[in-house]
Amino acid sequence: MSNGRIRSRYYTKEHEAFRSSLRRFVAKEITPNIPTWEEAGRFPRELYAKAANIGLLALGFPEEYGGTSVDGFYQLILTEELSRCGSGGLVAGLMSHGIGAPPIASMATAELKAEVLPRILSGQSISALAISEPGGGSDVAQLRTTAKRDGDSYVVNGEKTFITSGMRADYITTAVRTGGEGMGGVSLLLIPGDSSGLSRTELKKMGWWCSDTATLHFDDCRVPSRYLLGPENAGFMGIMQNFNNERLFIAVMAWAFAQLCFEEALTWAKDRKTFGKPLIRHQVLRHKLVDMRTALEGTRASLEDLTWRVDQGEWPVAEVCMMKNRATQCMELCAKEAVQILGGLGYMQGSISERVYRETKVLAIGGGAEEIMKELAARQLGWLT
Repeated sequence: MSNGRIRSRYYTKEHEAFRSSLRRFVAKEITPNIPTWEEAGRFPRELYAKAANIGLLALGFPEEYGGTSVDGFYQLILTEELSRCGSGGLVAGLMSHGIGAPPIASMATAELKAEVLPRILSGQSISALAISEPGGGSDVAQLRTTAKRDGDSYVVNGEKTFITSGMRADYITTAVRTGGEGMGGVSLLLIPGDSSGLSRTELKKMGWWCSDTATLHFDDCRVPSRYLLGPENAGFMGIMQNFNNERLFIAVMAWAFAQLCFEEALTWAKDRKTFGKPLIRHQVLRHKLVDMRTALEGTRASLEDLTWRVDQGEWPVAEVCMMKNRATQCMELCAKEAVQILGGLGYMQGSISERVYRETKVLAIGGGAEEIMKELAARQLGWLT
């Protein structure tokens, strides 16, 4: 709900200058092309380099590898402003390194970081994260893809699915089983996209059309052992920490898309006339808009508070899980009501609300389904002993 002024105590003039610069970039380089890219099922690979040139891919990564050290509000603004293009597929695909690269930055050897991170942060290489499998998603401790040591390599067998940027990723941060059953046998392995034994199958989706999504097949895929991230059999905690970051990112996305739906519905309600007066003069429509704004304001306040807490070094896992659910429910409410307010226009391709309405469920499922978030929150709150 930015109107060009500092919006709360959390934002500085520097934050807002960054917001303005990013908004201009999105309006010029991205938004006008979204209809074409959505129909094509891809956005140009060159967009990664354009985004890198203005520093978008570097935020939050170590400076020695081409990153930029910033507080969490820069990353909140980044996600919010990118989302103004109205395409979740664009945001997810362009920013897939946001979930694929953090384990590299935190767990890889210095030599591997120096080899890989500069290429990713400059837009030369695409990073993806591969956790989910055909037989299970949120239950990471039961994953079945194996990586067996053979000399100076790991031999990987198994499948990963629903992988964002999976078709063209150059580096795939992959959860594999290197040990026994359960969480204690899980490792993270960085698999180069040109590895022998790796093949990919593209998946078609309800929404997120312009992000490529794939099932990855590993058939005796050989990966040099130096691509192991962290100690063997110690990947589970890294995966869980990465999930927390992803869930906060998803919450911001959901809030931002909900805001877009509200803006489109409000503009339509002011301009569209029925029975001799603008829609907004009908009480039932005004109340829908107030309900949307109420959900948006509460979600925004909670997001900013949680971002501040994380910046202070906290990781309130229960609150992150509840925040993801709250934000995706806000998105579902605003998308549903916006389509209703727009009427027939809301059902037509071309409106933002129609596209967002198709994309609501991916955020309620991705990064941990809503039901999993509730259970995890209950456990973190100590209700089960």
